[in-house]
Amino acid sequence: MIRMKRKYESEGAQGLAHKNRGRKPSHTISDALRDQVTELYQSKYHGSNSCHFAELLQEHETIILSPSSARRILLEKGFKQAKQKRRTKAHPPRQRRAQAGMLWQIDATPHAWLEDRAPSFALHAAIDDATSTVVGAVFRLSECREGYSTVMQEGIKTYGIPLGLYSDRHTIFRSPKEVLTIEQELAGETAPLSHFGKAMAELNIEHVKAITPQAKGRIERLWQTLQDRLVIELRLLGITTIEAANEALPGLIQKHNKQFAVTPRSEHLAYLPLHDEVHLEHVFTIRESRKIANGNTLSYGGIIYTFADPLQPRLDAKTVVEVRQTLSGHVFVWHHGQALLLKQTERPKRDRPQKKKAGSAQPRIPANDHPWKTTYDNNISKRTTKRSTFQEAMYSQHNSYFEASW
Repeated sequence: MIRMKRKYESEGAQGLAHKNRGRKPSHTISDALRDQVTELYQSKYHGSNSCHFAELLQEHETIILSPSSARRILLEKGFKQAKQKRRTKAHPPRQRRAQAGMLWQIDATPHAWLEDRAPSFALHAAIDDATSTVVGAVFRLSECREGYSTVMQEGIKTYGIPLGLYSDRHTIFRSPKEVLTIEQELAGETAPLSHFGKAMAELNIEHVKAITPQAKGRIERLWQTLQDRLVIELRLLGITTIEAANEALPGLIQKHNKQFAVTPRSEHLAYLPLHDEVHLEHVFTIRESRKIANGNTLSYGGIIYTFADPLQPRLDAKTVVEVRQTLSGHVFVWHHGQALLLKQTERPKRDRPQKKKAGSAQPRIPANDHPWKTTYDNNISKRTTKRSTFQEAMYSQHNSYFEASW
């Protein structure tokens, strides 16, 4: 106040005004840069939010702007970004797991990932609950068991075997007949598992099926982020097919993990090591039971198989074995913890005479003495003659009978 009083006494009311009034700050954003940013948003980066737009400008255009500055420029130019209204939290938040590898969340979502350049397809992914690290992801035409199996194999090979897995109640993860009756429980029967569930049981992974989407909110939140960012990243790479999208996906997921992964509360990892004798391609398979037929063969998928190794011990006929089919289509027998390779064979064909096919029947003309002609004759004179002859025969037979009796 003392300094302001002295300025007023020496310079008057004009001395109280700031000396930089009417001047542009030295660090202000130029009009040319504002026009360039606006043009880039309209041409290449339309649809991105403020944070992602600022990151793309720094990565691809070497323009360093804060998200608030980018948002302010777009608002001045009339670009309003639609922001989803957050719903009230009806479910209390669940605390993250303490260690990485304690729980994975897995799911799939269909989306127009390539916008109008290709039809919509589904993204399968799994995320670690403790670190929000995407452990595996793959594109498929639709939600399928092969997509989930590929994600699990990718994550296990990179990080290890997790202790638990959280998924929804899709029939890929559970059998429709998994609920047992009281009689079945008393009989000691176990709940049937799906092919994916059998793989989880073999790897000793605790599989939990969520009833509501909020229970696996970590992966549900991941879909919002990827649908907002991944679409633009694929557009900038010029990708137009699902095959090219799968090739670029690992690099994009690595970029995502580098930015959004968090540090867990505990530095110790909960992952179990994958032993060398465990082959994941033998675990994530289709499993069905078959009986060994005579000749040490079995039938699967309409094809006759026999064991590829001739030195393999022959199994008795009617022995029940488990036939597995891998994701690549290879078929083998899983017997006593070992994979027995199979090869296709053909049954010997018997030389059977070929039966002639029945042709069109020829018209049949009745003979002259056929009952159809003799009984229903249209000639009146002949018919009368036949009747009189018949009557005479009857009369003669009748008379001879009575004469003999007398």
